[in-house]
Amino acid sequence: MRKIRGSVFVSLDGVMQAPGGPTEDPSGGFAHGGWLPQFFDEDVGGAIDAFFGGDYDLLLGRRTYEIFAAYWPYVGGEATGIGEIFDLVGKDEGEAAAMEMGRAFTRANKYVLTRGAPDLGWSNSHRLGSLEELRAVREGDGPDLLIQGSSTIYPALIAEGLLDRLTLMTFPVVLGAGKRIFGDGTPAEALRLVEQKVTRSGAVIATYEPAGGIEHGWAGPQSNSEREQARQRAMAEGNW
Repeated sequence: MRKIRGSVFVSLDGVMQAPGGPTEDPSGGFAHGGWLPQFFDEDVGGAIDAFFGGDYDLLLGRRTYEIFAAYWPYVGGEATGIGEIFDLVGKDEGEAAAMEMGRAFTRANKYVLTRGAPDLGWSNSHRLGSLEELRAVREGDGPDLLIQGSSTIYPALIAEGLLDRLTLMTFPVVLGAGKRIFGDGTPAEALRLVEQKVTRSGAVIATYEPAGGIEHGWAGPQSNSEREQARQRAMAEGNW
């Protein structure tokens, strides 16, 4: 059985929208597209290389697929977008690295989880109309399914027990608004830290695996003082 592994660029306040370029995804009036490059360093690049090392297929939401399909097959030309991060390591070297990643993404099978009917003209692209179809792919033979971006699919994957590993690359920036990885509908789930590293630019790269449900308890001795009883009554009455 394959594993589903995600990797996300995220701000301190949980925003993952448009890290790579100003025109990547301005939906919702997002004004901070391209917030990642100032923090991109060799350690972040090494983490990306490690994530995409070996054989893999891609699992993408519809909008991320469209971003990728409009950029990666054409990288090295006039396209702009998520690959602008490679400019930081020098134009020639950066373009070569981006072109190689573009070729690798084109070779890989790309599974697009969507209820719609997007243009899947990019080579080796396949539509998945439901989580049941995704589960069948996961339980079949083949390389791991890797997610980059695709904010909308994480809550559903966690709820269905389909996410095997998640790497969060958290950067020292607060964006205030934008698409978040754990939005409405995200179920409560404990995670176990399996790897972590702090990069030279201050990014925290942490990898987690599922660790079961949430256990509820008191962090210290429980209080039953008169003031606490009054507070509880106020909460029950909606007056707190």
